[in-house]
Amino acid sequence: MVRANGAVSLRELARVVQTSEVTVRRDVRALEAEGLLDRRHGGAVLPGGFTRESGFPQKSHLATAEKTAIADLAASFVEEGEAIVVGAGTTTQELARRLARIPGLTVVTNSLLVAQALAHANRVEVVMTGGTLRGSNYALVGSGAEQSLQGLRVTRAFLSGSGLTAERGLSTSNMLSASVDRALVQAAAEVVVLADHTKLGTDTMFQTVPTDLISRLVTDEPPAHDERAATELQALADQGVRVSVAGSAAGGAGGVGGAGPLGADAVPPGSRARRDVPLPGQRRTHAPGPGSGPGGTPGGPGPGLRSAPPLTQQEPGERARVADLRRR
Repeated sequence: MVRANGAVSLRELARVVQTSEVTVRRDVRALEAEGLLDRRHGGAVLPGGFTRESGFPQKSHLATAEKTAIADLAASFVEEGEAIVVGAGTTTQELARRLARIPGLTVVTNSLLVAQALAHANRVEVVMTGGTLRGSNYALVGSGAEQSLQGLRVTRAFLSGSGLTAERGLSTSNMLSASVDRALVQAAAEVVVLADHTKLGTDTMFQTVPTDLISRLVTDEPPAHDERAATELQALADQGVRVSVAGSAAGGAGGVGGAGPLGADAVPPGSRARRDVPLPGQRRTHAPGPGSGPGGTPGGPGPGLRSAPPLTQQEPGERARVADLRRR
C-alpha cells in the first residue's frame, strides 16, 4: 500500500487488515527497522526524502490534530478586509474553514477544496485561478493557473508542501504543483508556510519557496523524541524565519500547551496556544505590498530589512522561551 500510494495512515491500515492500530503500529515499527518504510506521525511513507507524492485521501488522515491547531493559529494572522492567496493542501483546507469567519476577505486560490470551504462564507470573495485540474490534490495547475496570477498583488500567501528544510526551504514532489506555488509566492508581500512537524527535515524533488523568502512558519511542537524536527526548527529560526508554534488548548504531548521540548509555558484551558520565536538577527525579505507594516504586517510601509526585538524589549515569559530554544 505504501509503494502504491506513497503514504498510508495507521487508521487505514488497521481497517484494511482488520486489526487494531496498536498491532499495525508495532508491525510498521518492524518494517521500518528493515528499511522498507519510514514512520510518520499517524502513518508511514516510502523510505528516503525524495518520495512520490501521496494522494489526498492518505494525507488527510496524517497529523490531523496538528493540522487543526496550525490552521487555528494561522487564521489569527489574517485581518478583516485583507486580500490573500491560499495554496492547495490538507492544512490549507483546514485554514480555509476558519477564514470563512473573517468578513471582507478576498481569497485567491488554485485549490477546489479551499474554494469549497469558502463557498458559503458571508462577505468572503473567492477568486479561482485557471488551469488544468490535478485530481490527486484537487488543485488547478499548469500554464493557465500561472498566467492568471500574473500582475496579482496581495498581502500574504499561505502555502503548504511535502517537506521543509532550512537548506532548501519548502518543497513538493510534483513539478506542476511547484510551478503554481512559485507563482503564488510572487504575488504576495509575505509568505507564510504551514507545515506540521512530520514535514520538518523532509526534502522532496521540487523547491517551491527558498528559505530566505519564507517570512513565517506556522507549525506544531515536535515530540520530545523527534530530534530531527527539533533540529530543523532551530535551523530555520537561525536563518531568520519567524516561527509560530501551535498546540491544543488541552496541552497535549508535544504541543505548546504542555511540557513540550521547547519548554513552552502552560496555556489555560479554553485558550489558543501560540508562541512566536523572534528572529535572531536581520534578514532581507521581498518588498511588502501596500498597507504593510514592519515585517510585512498591516499598518504601514514595510521595510526591506527585519530584525528581532532585543530581549530587553520582550516580556519576561517570552525571554525565557527564547533563551530555552536557543539553548536547544
